[in-house]
Amino acid sequence: MKVAAVRELLARHGLAPNRELGQHFLVDEDLAGRLVSLAGVEPGDRVIEIGTGLGALTRALASRGARVLSLEVDAGLVRLLRAESLLPEGVELVHADALRFDLAAAARASASPVRLVANLPYSISGPFLRRLLSLRALVVDWSLMLQKEVAARLWAGPGSRDYGSLAVLHRLCAEVTRVLELPPDCFHPRPAVRSSFVRVRPGPGPLGSDAELAGVERVVRAAFSRRRKTIANAMAGGCWEPERLAAALDSAGIEPGERAERVAPERFLALTRALGSP
Repeated sequence: MKVAAVRELLARHGLAPNRELGQHFLVDEDLAGRLVSLAGVEPGDRVIEIGTGLGALTRALASRGARVLSLEVDAGLVRLLRAESLLPEGVELVHADALRFDLAAAARASASPVRLVANLPYSISGPFLRRLLSLRALVVDWSLMLQKEVAARLWAGPGSRDYGSLAVLHRLCAEVTRVLELPPDCFHPRPAVRSSFVRVRPGPGPLGSDAELAGVERVVRAAFSRRRKTIANAMAGGCWEPERLAAALDSAGIEPGERAERVAPERFLALTRALGSP
């Protein structure tokens, strides 16, 4: 669907891209097909799509033979999609907020392998990426369109300015692959940033249960809360007594004078285990 056709379609329904929802519609149908292929979608897969938009990825997923459940938060777009019959027969379109929708229940209800594909609004990227990690036992993988700068935070290593809680958590329980970078002119309206398409596969990393994931997150967020300070000072005043924190840092092999940005993910996991329950 060309940009002119997108504009005309939206205008016919009294709609315009919603800046608050971060709407940037993919307008390259050939690219949509390529992205679905790069996401590894196979015929018969159950795919949960986040952000139907005008259906470019949805149509590509359906043409690949996937069974699609597509979530769209914008009621106006849902009405447009249904009025114009823009989605193939068999696609289940649901008006829902992806941050509130019970994705785990939808995944458990499927008898086929479940994949997740999304063109995420930049405004919800952080919380949604974290939520996906809690679904790792229920899905094969998830492939996402992200702001390039957000994507960089998923695979950053210690010492990088992009290294933070998202990188630590992903490196402990998933494998992130940078698949493709997309220029702004693939979307309408053109975003002010470039986008990256990434594929995340749950991995056999050292992280255990969801409770341990939450524990590591708590420790990492405290450690990065004041990036200019040492890890001991950044975590001081939290829920850990000074003596307990000092002993845990020593047990995890972390120097108290080290900064969080230089601590490897495995050391954060060791620190979490040494600290135990708060």
